[in-house]
Amino acid sequence: MVNGLIDYEFQDNCVDYLFDKTTSADSKKIITVKASTGAGKTVILIKYVNFYLNNTNEKTAFIWLCPGKGNLEEQSREKMERLMPSIDSRDLPYSLLQGFNERSVTFINWELITNRKNNALKESEKKNLFDRIDEAHSKGFKFFLIIDEEHLNNTKKAKDIIDKFDPVYTIRVSATANKVAHQEYYEVPEDEVINAGLITRAIYVNEGVMENDKIENDYDYLIDLADAKRQELLEGYKMVKADVRPLVLIQFPAARPETIKAVEEKLASMGYTYDNGLVNIWMSDDKIVSDDLTKNNGTPAFLLMKQAVSTGWDCPRAKILVKLREGGSEDFQIQTIGRIRRMPEHKHYNFPAYLDLCYVYTLDERYKQGLMSELDKAYQVRKLFLKKGFEDFTLVKEMRNLDNDNGLGERELLKLIYNHYANKYNLETKKAANQEILAMNGYSFSHEVDSKVIQGLFRSDETLSNATSSQKVSVKTRINTHTHGIQLMHSVDEIKKITTIPAQRVKNILQRLFRKGKRNSRKLLSLDTSDFYAFIINNIKQLKEEFREIMATQDKQLSFIGDAKTSKFTIPDTELYKYTEVKQVELMKKNVYEGYTNEFLSSEARKSKPERLFERFCEDSDSVEWIYKNGDAGQQYLSIVYVNGLRKQWLFYPDYIVKTKDNNVWIIETKGGMESDQSKNIDRQAENKFNAFKSYAERYKLHWGFVRDIDEELYINNTVYTEDMHGENWVPLKNILKI
Repeated sequence: MVNGLIDYEFQDNCVDYLFDKTTSADSKKIITVKASTGAGKTVILIKYVNFYLNNTNEKTAFIWLCPGKGNLEEQSREKMERLMPSIDSRDLPYSLLQGFNERSVTFINWELITNRKNNALKESEKKNLFDRIDEAHSKGFKFFLIIDEEHLNNTKKAKDIIDKFDPVYTIRVSATANKVAHQEYYEVPEDEVINAGLITRAIYVNEGVMENDKIENDYDYLIDLADAKRQELLEGYKMVKADVRPLVLIQFPAARPETIKAVEEKLASMGYTYDNGLVNIWMSDDKIVSDDLTKNNGTPAFLLMKQAVSTGWDCPRAKILVKLREGGSEDFQIQTIGRIRRMPEHKHYNFPAYLDLCYVYTLDERYKQGLMSELDKAYQVRKLFLKKGFEDFTLVKEMRNLDNDNGLGERELLKLIYNHYANKYNLETKKAANQEILAMNGYSFSHEVDSKVIQGLFRSDETLSNATSSQKVSVKTRINTHTHGIQLMHSVDEIKKITTIPAQRVKNILQRLFRKGKRNSRKLLSLDTSDFYAFIINNIKQLKEEFREIMATQDKQLSFIGDAKTSKFTIPDTELYKYTEVKQVELMKKNVYEGYTNEFLSSEARKSKPERLFERFCEDSDSVEWIYKNGDAGQQYLSIVYVNGLRKQWLFYPDYIVKTKDNNVWIIETKGGMESDQSKNIDRQAENKFNAFKSYAERYKLHWGFVRDIDEELYINNTVYTEDMHGENWVPLKNILKI
């Protein structure tokens, strides 16, 4: 026991593992620890740092990085000062002023160093962060990085900071970590955390929600269930003489003002208000928090929250989570459940059994394990430098002409979408007949919003994320044009995101096609207002698919290609490429970058099969002089403008530039090939890109082609695009790229 801490065997085992790995020359440099919320991740790390400093003489400085939300770095530092006061713990401003000292631990909020508005990385009278890091390296200090809640900051900008520290070891800790090949990995057994009494035995999702429940109002329904459970838990704690007042968390994904107001009014009608202290709110721009909020016997019964308290916040009396829907197809982020899994007295009660559970109430249908960010955890990134001799190579790069990118007008869009439906489903003027045809093709015409929600007991987050259809029940919510107006606009926004058509124009088109009372000769259905709301909300997935199909259609009469703006493209001096460890490293000599190896070719490094085959083909080809892998997005890369079926300009970035020994330049785009006579290409805009690519190559007198694979063999096409590769337009690449 250290300073009053109870020693749990699972925590000590993790400490021993971390010490062994960070004192062994054979260890991989990244160590990932997966530990459920409530396992005491902060305590484990504090114990490890203390044990390491007490048992080594290394000139080591620890950097403890925490997410910006919830002031987690302050909480972690305060806990270290309380538990291990002998350790030199400090914040970033202190280390910027005094420099990094050996055997110190600097707690840093990510936002202090990744937010461009912050001064921590700017030149000033004080030495900035990079200066202090260089100074520490010159003194022979070794940096160890601890990255708490590592899933939140796995971004390129964060990677640049980590690279600057050049840590000897990086310890990543999260409840949602993934095991990958190039990292050491340790998982704290969740069963041991449960058996220690630190977290609930299970998660009960939607207790009391019954098959075919008819719901008048989502918010009222869920809050009533949650409050009934809160009162039951309160009585249970009294039975076991525990001074605990259970807290209900109400989470708003988008925190729309109208949604918050509706919930506040509902709670007030039940006697819970800010004035009587029974309601608190914790939003980024609105915070009313009682001093005793996190105490086991705290006054507030409800806390309204967004994401500010979803990470690192410790309130063990929080036992119920209500996740509200503010849109039609949101994911439930399972990470949030960790906030209600802690046991308030660090023990189980056994009787009444419901005190050993936590409770989730939500009508969300999809559950997402973890929070993914820009960079996947299955690869590392390495900076490569351009070989000499390529500095003067140039091509013409195209960019969108925003002065001529209005796309189709509303009337033209309406005609296009109407014709798509009429032709695809053989629709006619009779609206009742059209409804029957669309229903037979999978469209829902329910008068309510239909939901199929999870219901039951789950031992862990993982079992919850893998819930089967047998663990779901169907519920129906009566249409309310006020509350469901928000969901309707969310559905409209989803279409806007994939089309870039303004939201109001999308809504107008949908109304003119499907809603009664909107004068339009091209009307497919004539739904009344509530049925129109239900139709759009219930069918948003299918509607989005229809718009994607329309966007993929060809417009042979009009092209914006000639109006594209242009600039000069040169191969970047440096490039960050994703890579994974391989058994035997092989240098790819044809690549334009120094040190490019087969480590950059694996599927784990985000290379597709045709990309891998093409790079190996070029490496082995006597006709290829050099090859450059273009980026996927960004102004520094080669881009070509194409126009989709809505006459909107988009950019695509061809995959490769190749120079052959006969002095020809080839630009190559790879796509998924065919397997068992089935196309593996998932790009619906392939034909639009192909035609734009063809026009571009003709204008600038370049060789080009789309390359796809069949049975490990590559084929090229630069004539007429077809998805089926059996025609004469797809020819073997080895017959084309040859001396």
